[in-house]
Amino acid sequence: MASSLVLSYPFSCLPERKRLSLNNPIKPLWVTSIPSLRRPTKFLPSRSCKILTRASIKDADTSSSGSSSVSDDAIVGEDSAAFELGKQKISSWIYFSVILGVVLYVLDFAWIDNSTGFGKLFIDAVSTLSDSHEVVMLVLILIFAAVHSGLASLRELGEEFIGERAYRVLFAGVSLPLAVSTVVYFINHRYDGVQLWQLQSAPPLHQLLWISNFISFFFLYPSTFNLLEVAAVDKPKLHLWETGIMRITRHPQMVGQVIWCLAHTIWIGNSVAVAASFGLIGHHLFGVWNGDRRLAKRYGEAFEVVKRRTSIVPFAAILDGRQKLPKDYYKEFLRLPYFIITALTLGVYFAHPLMQAASSRLHW
Repeated sequence: MASSLVLSYPFSCLPERKRLSLNNPIKPLWVTSIPSLRRPTKFLPSRSCKILTRASIKDADTSSSGSSSVSDDAIVGEDSAAFELGKQKISSWIYFSVILGVVLYVLDFAWIDNSTGFGKLFIDAVSTLSDSHEVVMLVLILIFAAVHSGLASLRELGEEFIGERAYRVLFAGVSLPLAVSTVVYFINHRYDGVQLWQLQSAPPLHQLLWISNFISFFFLYPSTFNLLEVAAVDKPKLHLWETGIMRITRHPQMVGQVIWCLAHTIWIGNSVAVAASFGLIGHHLFGVWNGDRRLAKRYGEAFEVVKRRTSIVPFAAILDGRQKLPKDYYKEFLRLPYFIITALTLGVYFAHPLMQAASSRLHW
C-alpha cells in the first residue's frame, strides 16, 4: 500500500509554458506547434530531449476507425525511464540527501512520534466516526484521495502563484503524512475484520501472489523515476510519457494498484482488506479520468495523439494494432530506474517484519 499512497523527468520533448531557449548548437530534428490554452507556441527539442524520429504531430492522422498512421517508431511524447549518468550532478544528489533527511525528521517529529506529532490525534479523530475498522479504513483513504487528487487538480493554478518547486513541497508536505497514517492503520488492522475466506494454506498461492505483487511495482512507479524531480531539486513537470510501460497501458499506476490490491485481498481474505482495496481502486479509477483531463489540458493535440495509440486496459492497444512495439522494445526496460525498482521491491518484501513492528509501536 505504501507504494500506491506515497506518491514526475528532467527533460521534456514537449513545450512548456515558457518558450524554450533557442541557443542550442544542435539543430532540431523537427519543429511543430501545439495548441495551448493561452497561445500556440513553437518549440525546439532541448539537447537532453530524445527524439526517436522526425515525426510531427501532423503525421498522426487517423483513419475513420481511429487508428493512427504514425510510423511504428514515431514518438511525440517523452522517452520514459531514460537515465544518463554523465548528466548527473553530485551537488544535486547532495541537495537531495539533505532534503530527504530534513523531510524524514520533520515527518517523524510533527506526525509520527506520538509524543510530539499529530498523527495519533488524526487517527483517533477519524476513529470516532465509527467502531468499524472497515469504515475507518475507507474514510482514511477518502481523505487522502481528496487531498491528493485535489492538489493534483489545482497544480497548474498553484504553480502560477508559488512556482513549481514550492507547490511540489506543499503537495508532498500534505499528502505524505496522510499516506503514512493510512498505511500504518492498514498494517495494524489488516486482520481485524471479518474473515471471508482462508486460502493461505494453498501451496502455490503464496508464490503466485508474490510474483503478482512484484510485477505491480513496475506499474506503480512510472512517474517517479527521477528522484531529484520528486524532491524538487530539479523543477517538477507534468510529463507526457510514451515509451516503456506506457506502451502497455497509459495508466500503469492504476493497473499496478489493482494488481497489488487483488494479491493482498486474496491473501488476507477479510473485510478490512476488501474495504482497503475498494477505496484504493476507486481512487485510482478516478485518477484515470483526472489524469487524462490534466494531460489534455496541458498538451492538447499531442496528448490526443498519444491517447489514440495507447490504452487504459493493458495490452489492448497492442492487440488491436494501434500500438506498434519497436523490435528492440525490451531495451526500454533495461535502464537504471527499473533496476532500482527491482532492488527496492525486494527490499520492501524482506522488510515487511520491520514495517509491521514499527507500525504496531505507534498504536494507531
